[in-house]
Amino acid sequence: MLEISFAKQALPKTGALVLLVDDQLAADQLEATDEATGGAITRAFAAAEFKGKPGSTCVILAPGAGLSRVVAVGIGKTEALTAKLAEEAGGHALPLLSRDTHASLAAGGLSEELAAHVGLGALLRSYRFDRYRTTEKAEDKPKLASLAVLVAHPSAAKEAWTPLKAIGDGVVLTRDLVSEPANILSPAVMAERCQALEALGLKVEVLGPKELTKLGFGALLGVSQGSANEPRVVAMHWYGASGEPTKAKKGAKATARPAPLAFIGKGVTFDTGGISIKPAAGMEDMKWDMGGAGTVVGLMAALAGRQAKVDVIGVVGLVENMPSGTAQRPGDVVTSYSGQTIEVLNTDAEGRLVLADVLAWTAKEYQPRFMIDLATLTGAMIVSLGHEYAGFFSNDDTLAQQLFAAGETTGELLWRMPLADSYDKQLKSEIADMKNITGRPGSAITAAQFIKRFVGETPWAHLDVAGVVWSSKDAATIPKGATAYGVRLLDRLVAEHFEGVSPTP
Repeated sequence: MLEISFAKQALPKTGALVLLVDDQLAADQLEATDEATGGAITRAFAAAEFKGKPGSTCVILAPGAGLSRVVAVGIGKTEALTAKLAEEAGGHALPLLSRDTHASLAAGGLSEELAAHVGLGALLRSYRFDRYRTTEKAEDKPKLASLAVLVAHPSAAKEAWTPLKAIGDGVVLTRDLVSEPANILSPAVMAERCQALEALGLKVEVLGPKELTKLGFGALLGVSQGSANEPRVVAMHWYGASGEPTKAKKGAKATARPAPLAFIGKGVTFDTGGISIKPAAGMEDMKWDMGGAGTVVGLMAALAGRQAKVDVIGVVGLVENMPSGTAQRPGDVVTSYSGQTIEVLNTDAEGRLVLADVLAWTAKEYQPRFMIDLATLTGAMIVSLGHEYAGFFSNDDTLAQQLFAAGETTGELLWRMPLADSYDKQLKSEIADMKNITGRPGSAITAAQFIKRFVGETPWAHLDVAGVVWSSKDAATIPKGATAYGVRLLDRLVAEHFEGVSPTP
């Protein structure tokens, strides 16, 4: 990972320098840099017609004064600069520095909080998943190893950076999980990756096939029965508000604990569709059908890493959906953890079966303040919203409003979709309590209606992230590939509404 540091503002003598230039062509260190380079910056801006518009860039190679290059990044109106825009500025600069081993970024004109967000944007954009590259030439690899953000008060910037670094680590963890090939990341291996988070102070509980059978996870087990890779359910606990519970002394009353927040993820580590097999074209993408679970794992790492003052439970249902002689058949009826029976008409509608058991178990076991699930659930959501927004459904207007606002602030956008009895009625089965699919019209909605049947009275939101967990193109803070959508969105929700923290706007 790129090393981000903070230092006192001064004109560097070597390496690359990034200038954040506003719409008045003003920037910290701009005048000094221009003077030191004999007016090279002014001439370059004029030649390139650079105006400081947000996201615009201008690169000046070998300008003199010992600098290898100067990269100007437009930030628009300084007074309108938000944390999101500051992160994007850092992200826009990063690819233009790939041939340098060290760079400095002049941010003395910004608050220390915004300067830290610039560093986060650069860190997020620097992500590469190259674990399996063995023949890549050295000249094809990015060289940048460190970025020094130059500010007036480095200690204050470092303080602001500490929680952001934890969030960045959570994003990187999620991207790593989602990028892993399915022959590496089986349910058991992903459970082991979750257990590794105990080093951050999380308490991790893993339920295997025996425990799941005993508990009655019939819907989840039905999905996994065709695979040689056995299922797991992992519960990750963070006791940031109340402290980890200890056993009460004999005869003493148990101490009342606040209800936790609960985040639940669909973790299908590979989805062939089962007997209702998918077309071959594009099936390789189904390694990221565990994207919802990946986000929950990264979120829990972020919360623990920044020592969030809140009690949270993260639960992921991990299965592999494969066709075999033992696989679930279309037409089978399974009994879910809740006791409700499900006629499985299509084995490729498996994510909702996993969530049905995990949500019902979480609601009963932890009685949380709310449950939010994330799932790469339906292609219909991609048809509805493309790859710009995730669709979400909720039975609680307050929670829905909080989620929408967090999405607007972080740039991980959400659009609320409807729930209604008329959709729910379409789930009626001829032989069981419900069927797992309906017709194509409104199928993302009827999938949400199916899940809603397993949450009871708990405030709940369902995020269908099928279109946003993977990107086919680069964005400011997201290189092509796994996005880790949801980690920053949900961290913001927790910090602002359940910790009383006022994050940088």
